[in-house]
Formats: sequence, structure tokens, C-alpha cells
Amino acid sequence: LQVMDQVLEAESFKEQGNAYYIKKDYSEAFEYYTKAIDMCPKNASYYGNRAATLMMLSRHRDALEDAQQAVRLDDTFMKGHLREGKCHLSLGNAMPDNSQAQQEVKNADSVLEYEKMAEIGFEKRDFRMVVFCMDRALESASACHRFKVLKAECLAMLGRYPEAQSVASDILRMDSTNGDALYVRGLCLYYEDCIDKAVQFFVQALRMAPDHEKARLACRNAKALKAKKEDGNKAFKEGNFDEAYQLYSEALTIDPNNIKTNAKLFCNRGTVGSKLKKLDQAIEDCTKAIKLDETYIKAYLRRAQCYMDKEEYEEAVRDYEKVYQTEKTKEHKHLLKNAQLELKKSKRKDYYKVLGVDKNATEDEIKKAYRKRALMHHPDRHSSASAEVQKEEEKKFKEVGEAFTVLSDPKKKSRYDSGQDLEDDAGNMGGKNCRSSGVQGGRVLGTFLKTLHSLVVRFSHCGVRLITGVYQVHVALFDLSVV
Repeated sequence: LQVMDQVLEAESFKEQGNAYYIKKDYSEAFEYYTKAIDMCPKNASYYGNRAATLMMLSRHRDALEDAQQAVRLDDTFMKGHLREGKCHLSLGNAMPDNSQAQQEVKNADSVLEYEKMAEIGFEKRDFRMVVFCMDRALESASACHRFKVLKAECLAMLGRYPEAQSVASDILRMDSTNGDALYVRGLCLYYEDCIDKAVQFFVQALRMAPDHEKARLACRNAKALKAKKEDGNKAFKEGNFDEAYQLYSEALTIDPNNIKTNAKLFCNRGTVGSKLKKLDQAIEDCTKAIKLDETYIKAYLRRAQCYMDKEEYEEAVRDYEKVYQTEKTKEHKHLLKNAQLELKKSKRKDYYKVLGVDKNATEDEIKKAYRKRALMHHPDRHSSASAEVQKEEEKKFKEVGEAFTVLSDPKKKSRYDSGQDLEDDAGNMGGKNCRSSGVQGGRVLGTFLKTLHSLVVRFSHCGVRLITGVYQVHVALFDLSVV
């Protein structure tokens, strides 16, 4: 009677478990199937039902044990065989010698084929192919941690870190001691330049799996990369730029796969290159950093400054525009406006270059340079040259005069330096009538000045300023013996 009562109570628990299973409340169903098993541990169907529930809870290893127990109790229990086969497949146990799984699940061969394709893809570093194959295999072997880990590792290699982290975290929720999943978590952090946290995961992975070679190598690389980068930063701060350049170069050889850290290293080396006046090399390093990380604002800013230093203003404006579009700060706006101004100024005649002086030249230096250049290009000095040469030298002589006119006048020089357009002073001295009369009189004045120069170079005087109602022109009178 007691046995009969236990059987009836067990059946009652099973029926309640079935009701919860239909409602998809698998946790409650599991509890009642377990109570049924406790009452009647020799009933195969109870184990079969609990196996089905465990499969719905993604606890495939536990489900496999229940399915196998069901088959041991009743070899004719077909649902038990089927569930055992599905558990094997979900766990990735579709090996050739597992004939039972192959018989009960028709797509076992396709899982094996995808696994082989994934192995070949991994060897060729075709990580997209591996992810594709693992996705197909996981459609059948949904609980196979090996497939999930391989997919997660390849996602990390593709720079899809959030996805890789998600897959690895799912595995660790089911199995917190999984060394492969811990390695993938560390790998994602390592590639996101969170090296200290990455090392912690690599160490934990090695604690769980002491023979995990990938974790060991990644841990060694992470520590070496951090040390070299810090040494380079220290040398830079101390002003040892050659040493810093060498250390950053050595760091770049450690792990070509670490995109984010290498982008920073290239930018750092570019900064050092600019300090060493190796501007072309600095630009090249910044460009490499940008190729690795197109969102790296610091690399754009560093490259733009190098372009400014090289007076390649169009390129500088392009980089500053990119920066300002990404981060609309006052500082970035100022840098862009300054580059645009320098670009505008570069398209005018460079009067400093005409006189051969620095932009910070003193008044005396400007006068001395003017005398030297005027003497060099004076028409009388080239009277015996060909007509083409005479024309070119006359043009240069006039440019020297223009340059001196502007740079020797503090107001005009200030306007010129600030990028303002220089207009004839006639615009401020009599309006349209004065301006139009000046145009016609310009030819007369030009002839007069040429004659005047021709005369004054034959005599030694110290200086005269000639002013008309329209033009203000400086004529420096100098001794031919002065160079």
C-alpha cells in the first residue's frame, strides 16, 4: 500500500510538472519532476521529462545525464534515445565514433563539416568564415561551449568586442571555470587597451587551465606592451626623444593584432618625430594611427599640426575640419579658423619670402634685406641680359618694392600679418575719383620711378620717401658697395 501511495504521489508530481512545462515555467517543472524521481527513482519517463526540461533551461550536460539514465532504465524508451542524441549534438559531440548521435540526428554530418571548415578558416585567419561556420553549427549544437568560444575569439579578432564579450559571458554564466571563455574576456579587454584588467583574466584562465598556451602568450604580450609603452612615455617626458622613439618602435613589434594600442603607439611616435623635426615621418606615423583607428582625434590633431609646421595648409584644414565635425569644441573651432586663415594668407604673395626674411624680422633686418634684393634685381644690373631675363628681373624688382612698401609700414604690415586684404590707399584718400585718376597716372609714375632708380644707383645717398595722392612708394637709395 505504501509503494502504491508513492507511485500515485509520484504521478501527481509528474502531472504538475507537465502542467508547468506546458506553461513554459521550466524551473517549476524541473522541481516537480525531481520530486517524482525522488518518489520513484526507477521510472525512465520521469528522467526523460526532466531531461527535456533541462534542455529548455540550456543545461544540456545535466540533461544528457538524465537522458542516459532513462535509457539505462528502459532501453526501449525512444524519447530517451532521441533526447540523448540531441544533447550530444547540442554539446558538439558529433564525432564519427558516436554512431548513436549520428543515427538519431540527421544533421550531425553538417556540424562536423562546419567544424572542419572553421578550422581551415582559422588557420587562414579568415575569421569571418569561422564566425559563419560556428553560427551554422550552433543552430544544431546550441550548447557547445567549444563552438561558442571559437566564435567569440574570432569576433574579438575582427574587432567586434561587445559581441565577443557577450558570448564569453554567456558561457561563464553556465560554467565560471571555463578557461577558454576567461581567455576571450581578457582578449577583448587587451584589444581595447585595458591591459591591466586583461592580464587579470589571462591569469585567471591559466589558473583554471595551466596549459592554456594562448592565454600564456597573450599575458606575456600584454605585460611587455605595457612596459615598453610606459618606458617610452617616461623617456618622452624627460625630453629623451631619440630614446622614446626607439622604445615606441620596439613596442610596435610586440603584437600587430592589437589595433587600438598600436594606434596610440604610432601617434606617440609621431609626436616624438615632430619634436625631432622629422615632420614627414611624423605625418606618416599619424596616418598609420588613423588607418588603425579612424576615430582617433588626437592623431588627426597631431598630423594637422605637422602640416601647419610644413606650411601645407590645405591638408591641415582638411584634418581640422574632420576634428571639428566630430567634436565641436571652441578649441577645435579656433584651430580650424587659424588653419583657414593661414591657407588664405598662403595664396597671396609672400612678402617675407620675397625679401628673404623671417616673419619675426626687425625693421632694420627688413631694410637691409630690401637693399640687398633691390640691388640684386635692379634693371641696370641686367641691361645686357636677354629680353626675357630683363622682364623677369624687372618683375622681381617690382615685387621687392611692393614687399618693402607693406612690411616697412606698421599698419600695412599688421593688416597683412592678420590676413586682411590690402587695398590701395586711394580707397581711403579721395574715393572713386582719386582711384580712377591714379590708374591712368600709374604708368607715368612707374616710368618716373624707373628713371629715378636708374639715377640714384649712380650716386650715394641715404634715403628718400616719395608720396603721391594715390600711391605711397618707398625708394631706398644705397651705395653699390653695400651688399
